[in-house]
Amino acid sequence: MEVLANLQTMLTDMLGPFGPVIAMGGAGLLLVLAAIPLMFVGRKDPLDKLKAEAQRSYGANATKMALRERASDNKLNKYAQFLEPQDEKQMGEMRQKLLQAGYRTRDAVRYYFFAQFALALVGLLAGLAYFFGFVKSDETTTQQMLMYILGPLVVGYMLPKYWITKRVEERKEQIASGFPDALDMMLVCVEAGQSMDQSIVRVSKELRASYPALADEYEIVANEIKAGKDKSQVLNDMGARCGVQDISSFVTVLNQSQTFGTPIADALRVYASEMRDKRVMRAEEKANKLPTKMTLTTMMLTVPPLLIILVGPSVLGIANMGSIGGGSGSAVQYGK
Repeated sequence: MEVLANLQTMLTDMLGPFGPVIAMGGAGLLLVLAAIPLMFVGRKDPLDKLKAEAQRSYGANATKMALRERASDNKLNKYAQFLEPQDEKQMGEMRQKLLQAGYRTRDAVRYYFFAQFALALVGLLAGLAYFFGFVKSDETTTQQMLMYILGPLVVGYMLPKYWITKRVEERKEQIASGFPDALDMMLVCVEAGQSMDQSIVRVSKELRASYPALADEYEIVANEIKAGKDKSQVLNDMGARCGVQDISSFVTVLNQSQTFGTPIADALRVYASEMRDKRVMRAEEKANKLPTKMTLTTMMLTVPPLLIILVGPSVLGIANMGSIGGGSGSAVQYGK
């Protein structure tokens, strides 16, 4: 109590009659100022919490994918010298062909050669099982035995190549069919005020339902441009992946337009008109080929029945005349 009285007397002497009140107010103000930073530090923003959780989940998924890819690489790296060509040129050609078929994974070449090896082995086992199970080995020659055993092996080995070639042709046809529509849509987007990059993104979204292969190519181009890759190099890669002459010519037109500074809309308008005319010409070419193709089918299906109808009665009459003549001759001989 004496300490409080002495403190009150000292504050009154220093600050006047309201000295204790002023001292208490200053102490309270200091406490408030000290508590404000603690309040801001202790309070967590919900957005920061969501960001942290998203980063943790993304990091976990990335780690799982990395471990999965590493495990896959470790499995395939053991047989890398058997599952991929050692020649760099052949390796590049095979990877390019798989890209044109739509297989863009890093291990696509290895999976391709593994499929060839596995299917060839399965074919060999199937040929051996069929030969020793259903064919009498004593009655077959060496050539027939090789055909029974090695035939399925060759078929299994060539099956992936046939599949890739067929898929490349189908994908090229799909891209060539949808390319004029893509150019028209891109021209509309550019004339509406969008940039080339924005128009590519929009066209890739709009073409997804009708032409998914072409939409994938446009999406790859948009992602590579967003990543900062050179636009001319991105377009050249697109032309190489598609393997269609129209796409390569389109890439050349865009690169020249960008180099010489001509308006892209004018180049797109002229090229889109040419592509529409070219599509009409392809349709007319198919229509003109149709009569020739139908001729062989018509001959195969109509000529044999027609010959049977026309020649059949004559053949039957000649056969009956022969049988009648033979019977009369025998009768005369019997009378004699």
